[in-house]
Amino acid sequence: MAEAVDHSIRTGEHLAVQAGTGTGKSLAYLVPSIRHAVAEDETVVVSTATIALQRQLVDRDLPRLAKALKKDLGREPTFAILKGRRNYLCMHRVHNGAPEEPDDAALFDPFAVSKMGREVKRLHQWSSDTETGDRDELVPGVSEQAWRQVSVTARECLGVSKCPIGSDCFAERARAEAGKADVVVTNHAMLAIDALEGYQVLPDHDVVVIDEAHDLVDRITSVATEELSGASVAIAARRCGRLIDQDIADRLAEAGDGLAMILEDMPAGRLDALPRALAGALAATRDASHNCMSAMGPERKEDPDGATARKLALALLEEVHDCAVRILEAFDEERDVVWVSGDFNQKAPTLRVAPLGVGGLLRERLFAKRTTVLTSATLTLGGAFDTMARQWGLPPSEKVKKIEGAATDKDIDGPKWSGLDVGSPFQHGSSGILYVARHLPQPGRDGLPPEYLDEIEGLVNAAGGRALGLFSSTRAAKAATEALRDKLDHPILCQGDDATGLLVKKFSEDERTCLFGTLSLWQGVDVPGPSLQLVIMDRIPFPRPDDPLASARQKAVNSRGGNGFLTVAATHAALLLAQGAGRLLRSMSDKGVVAILDPRLATARYGGFLRASLPPFWTTYDPEVVRAALKRLDAAQTPQTP
Repeated sequence: MAEAVDHSIRTGEHLAVQAGTGTGKSLAYLVPSIRHAVAEDETVVVSTATIALQRQLVDRDLPRLAKALKKDLGREPTFAILKGRRNYLCMHRVHNGAPEEPDDAALFDPFAVSKMGREVKRLHQWSSDTETGDRDELVPGVSEQAWRQVSVTARECLGVSKCPIGSDCFAERARAEAGKADVVVTNHAMLAIDALEGYQVLPDHDVVVIDEAHDLVDRITSVATEELSGASVAIAARRCGRLIDQDIADRLAEAGDGLAMILEDMPAGRLDALPRALAGALAATRDASHNCMSAMGPERKEDPDGATARKLALALLEEVHDCAVRILEAFDEERDVVWVSGDFNQKAPTLRVAPLGVGGLLRERLFAKRTTVLTSATLTLGGAFDTMARQWGLPPSEKVKKIEGAATDKDIDGPKWSGLDVGSPFQHGSSGILYVARHLPQPGRDGLPPEYLDEIEGLVNAAGGRALGLFSSTRAAKAATEALRDKLDHPILCQGDDATGLLVKKFSEDERTCLFGTLSLWQGVDVPGPSLQLVIMDRIPFPRPDDPLASARQKAVNSRGGNGFLTVAATHAALLLAQGAGRLLRSMSDKGVVAILDPRLATARYGGFLRASLPPFWTTYDPEVVRAALKRLDAAQTPQTP
């Protein structure tokens, strides 16, 4: 892998590398990257999806490599971590307070107000002690509402030249350090902003390494997603009402009220056409927000407090205006998907708009400008790189196997790239069993069938606990927990009972405990050793049929003559299945079972594609065989009575 990364850097040919847990992939891409950065006096950017990997790189891998390579390189290479401005304390806001609009719930909940007040007080105390202002270094953390009182977005920032505390700005200090470093570690969101938003947030760089690349499309989609609601328009109107003629601000507030009324009467879901009433409300919102921005006039010399109020008001007005324009144009250009979200925990319906795909953006603004290495433990879905490459906007490669039935953009004349699977140090065939419960009924829409609960009970009893239950919904995880807690002798922890990190810690420390949960556990659990010898997945994790973005992407593939289900839904499921199965073997001595209760993995036509995305475990469909294997594993871990 190190040789392949070095070749990619030297030739400019992009590289996708699948490297399983335990291969040391971070060292394999860091060594050639560091050598290139020092030799060419260039910066290399390493982007990750999770804070945990950022910390591993900055706290462990890079310091060790810097010392080890110093002699050969002639100097000690340098590195820095860089996050979005919102992740750092804003000392101007700490000293001057935040003109935040109170949350509706907080107005009627004295406890919420006092809790936030205590957190803000703690943040003020911490601001005197911290050297970085980095939110991730605050332990324990605080609520998002409290953090908003002491931080600003890029749009809200006054700028280093206008801010009275600009010279002591934590975010600017981090950017300055990053500008001098050989290697800069950042996250996919920052990479997306740098590539897509039109303004530079990362230092100049000619090479980028994207670790956890399986998450790249979702993270970039998230950055490129905007939302608009009556409440967000009302806040913008209140914020600018203090700075302009009240009549002009009132017209924006009225447009927001009209938008809220129309959204209240609309069902949740994707919009294939823009209703006339909604189009009128959006046009009114667009025009009123533009009038408010015009009324604020050109920037003028003001005291810092006045400049802050103006900047905050303009930031909100721009968000409202730009989102309204984008939604109005979405139905003509067909580049975006628009939907009304009606989540049960939301106070009011919200309009959301997201890109139909990000491949074109990545091809134009990332791959066309710098050499890119993409790596993860799960990139060869269905046994080939082509599925992920298509999502990234890379053309079909002559060096990788095509997947029958999946859509490919054959007209893409994109950059050259190659794929490499460096394998895994684990002997999957002798260390793990894939058990597919072919005898069970297909999963239904009415929760977990009784047969599934019986199957889980039998598997967990055979394993002596030691089970991670990965469920397709929070409801299913809670239902399984409630149904089995009284039947099993082993404790069950359920996601939501406590902070997820604390639950995972308890699970890893008590070998007999089970942990049941949903999406974040499919990708975020690293528990080597005997505490985890059984991974249970209740069903193939297809996106919900009413998921607006997935359904729109599926429809678009079908309209081009491809197989939308295989290209979108099955690919989504394959990635999560591979990530879930990857929870089992985390060290060379680990052994265990991945049990998938959904019989469609064995019986459906797409089952072969999904199974080809999983590690090459020994496979069985026999429940007796798998329970006997789990009992033997449990006995091997249980101290024998003399």
